Amino acid sequence: MLNVLSLLIGIVGGIIAAFGIIPFVGWANWFVIPIAGFGLVLGLISRRKEGQILNLVVIAIALVRLSLGGGFI
Repeated sequence: MLNVLSLLIGIVGGIIAAFGIIPFVGWANWFVIPIAGFGLVLGLISRRKEGQILNLVVIAIALVRLSLGGGFI
């Protein structure tokens, strides 16, 4: 059950991260990191690894986008 919740949180975070890739909307990735971090914690508690992996990928995408935009743009 926790893995399903982690996957749903990862999907929501991924949608917001995809929106944050658009120029001048990179600030949205600051909201993605805590959301996906919460999903990652739920994924760590569950037995399966899919939620963990999805949330780690979403966090990595958000961090790369923030670093390319200087953390703001």
